[in-house]
Amino acid sequence: MKNDTPHNKKLDQLDTHSTSNDNEKLTTNQGLKINNNQDSLKAGERGPSLLEDFILREKITHFDHERIPERVVHARGSGAHGVFKLTKSLAEYTKAKFLTELGKETPVFVRFSTVAGSKGSTDLARDVRGFAVKFYTEEGNYDLVANNMPVFFIQDAIKFPDLVHAVKPEPDNEIPQAASAHDTFWDFISLMPESMHMIMWLMSDRAIPRSLRMMEGFGVHSFKFINEEGKVHFVKFHFKPKLGVHSVAWDEAQRISGVDPDFHKRDLWEAIENGDFAEWDFGVQLVPEENEHNFDFDLLDPTKIIPEEEVPVEIVGTLTLNRNPDNFFAETEQVAFHPGHIIPGIDFTNDPLLQGRLFSYTDTQLSRLGSPNFHEIPINRSVNTVHNNQRDGHMRQQIVKGKTSYDPNSIGGGCPFQAMMSEGGFTSQEERVSGAKIRERSSSFVDHYSQAKLFYNSQSVPEKAHLQKALIFELSKVTLPAVRERVVGQLAFIDMTLAWRVAEKLGVEVKKLDWPNQSVPADGNMIELQSEEREPKTRISEALSMKNTVKNTVRTRKIGFIMANGADGRAVNNLKTKLESEGAKVEIIAPSLAPVKINDGSSLTPKHSLTSTASVCFDALYISAGEESAKELMTPENRNIVLNFINEAYKHCKAICFGEGTESLYSNSNVSAKKHEDRGIIWQNENSPDMFIKAIAEHRVWDLETERNSQI
Repeated sequence: MKNDTPHNKKLDQLDTHSTSNDNEKLTTNQGLKINNNQDSLKAGERGPSLLEDFILREKITHFDHERIPERVVHARGSGAHGVFKLTKSLAEYTKAKFLTELGKETPVFVRFSTVAGSKGSTDLARDVRGFAVKFYTEEGNYDLVANNMPVFFIQDAIKFPDLVHAVKPEPDNEIPQAASAHDTFWDFISLMPESMHMIMWLMSDRAIPRSLRMMEGFGVHSFKFINEEGKVHFVKFHFKPKLGVHSVAWDEAQRISGVDPDFHKRDLWEAIENGDFAEWDFGVQLVPEENEHNFDFDLLDPTKIIPEEEVPVEIVGTLTLNRNPDNFFAETEQVAFHPGHIIPGIDFTNDPLLQGRLFSYTDTQLSRLGSPNFHEIPINRSVNTVHNNQRDGHMRQQIVKGKTSYDPNSIGGGCPFQAMMSEGGFTSQEERVSGAKIRERSSSFVDHYSQAKLFYNSQSVPEKAHLQKALIFELSKVTLPAVRERVVGQLAFIDMTLAWRVAEKLGVEVKKLDWPNQSVPADGNMIELQSEEREPKTRISEALSMKNTVKNTVRTRKIGFIMANGADGRAVNNLKTKLESEGAKVEIIAPSLAPVKINDGSSLTPKHSLTSTASVCFDALYISAGEESAKELMTPENRNIVLNFINEAYKHCKAICFGEGTESLYSNSNVSAKKHEDRGIIWQNENSPDMFIKAIAEHRVWDLETERNSQI
């Protein structure tokens, strides 16, 4: 039953600051109606423009100042509005109201992003993805600034500028864009053993998701929950997509970047517009404060996960994105996240990376948005009215009545008053802290390889093969032999077979780095490495492999129907109806955009021509039944394009269904090289719709990849 609290009545009030130009007269920014917006004011029709043309000056001046500094990292993003609904109360662990009142719905805005590239880069770069969630709670805004990977490259925020400088385009030539495959990044990594766990994630298929709707989100850091009695639990946050965790192949990602560099942005937008709302289960891993040291890693180390086999993820809510922004700049570009935006019941840990982020985010918003009043931009506003003594500043919007802007005061009756804890006033955890003032890393942070080994061992055979190929590709772009050798030396601590296979392709020897017990990398930091014999408690974690993800739905999957005039209307419509009843999206591809005449006398309108799209834009292909259709598809004009569609989809292990009468397309494609049954290739018959749907739901037939590609 819907929780009808005053807060829930505010769910739809986040767009009250928007406006529409429909049926309105054109005006200046001062509200003056404009009679002519086509010509500037001149001295005669061929004379000079006049300085008094205030309409021209306002328009040009505004245009000249429309750009703001893009984010240093996470510059390229997509966003959407939605709602978080609590399905299990966490009152035992936290006093945060949006996590304690069963059934409560909290409005959210979520921004997804790539990290390394500029605003104009491709969606399909191999990269970490941001997964930032702004909860508009009744106690204030809470920002969970997450990623699609649960760990990070570094353990201390003081290294963050170095990491970003290393991965960004090299400063002498500004090359390459949105890519880590270059000298400076891998030079940095080769000297930073703490980064190797993250490198396993970055080189895995997790770094190239099929869709933003099909990737996980992680809070990365350990945070703290505090309940009404002051009891503390460490907490890790998780978002698990209802559609499962799915990715594209690296070769496919490169192709998509050329065909549709906005692939992820378009996918999220179209899904929401079509009513296929993006959904995630929200879960937590909870560790009582007294159990903090019961692990063979440090909970404060952001390069470590808590394996789900040791502490299961408890699902407590659902995140649904159900509304696209009305204006990209005003909302997605201007939204300002900060891990320091918290509410009662949630607090920070002493994670040194998190501690640095608490400073950095305010600073970057001041730089980007130009004012300490960035919280007054509509997308950043709290659903609660703000009451404090902060005043003025660039572009101030809130008009506060009264004389006083200081505390304490008597003239204003002491207002605004401090809130007691019982009234929702925030208090930090009372935690005893003591120690010498030192620049040192905790000895509990020195195990850099065990969890990297855990991740690699947990991957399926195809996932391991993809990870190996990613490393080979990236390191092949490195021009410095010493850097390649050092990275291979790092890999040897994770898995010798992995190191050997990468080294073979790079032409280097496998030599475990001869780190002394106390190693001094180039930056001078003393880093103690663990002995190679140390192993994690959990040798394999099933949650780390995508082979175990959701594979029982084709909802929102995009199926390309390739057809020409004479297609078998009955066969086409039967399969189309079946797929759409399961939630899949069917898009027709034809030699041109002219309506396709099918054999029952009706016609179908294509969404794509053969030359305007590619197989990489689809999850599966159907070669439509009909001999006449197949004959037109095999004409000299179309033949090579159609066969490339089939061969490329086959190479990428996608399901392909051949309709009756398309034997010529099958026999001339690479698919016919298979001499035995391939469960990704289906011939249309009365049972084939269910077989096709099952094959699509599997996402890919990855385990046949090596065998297939050896035949192509």
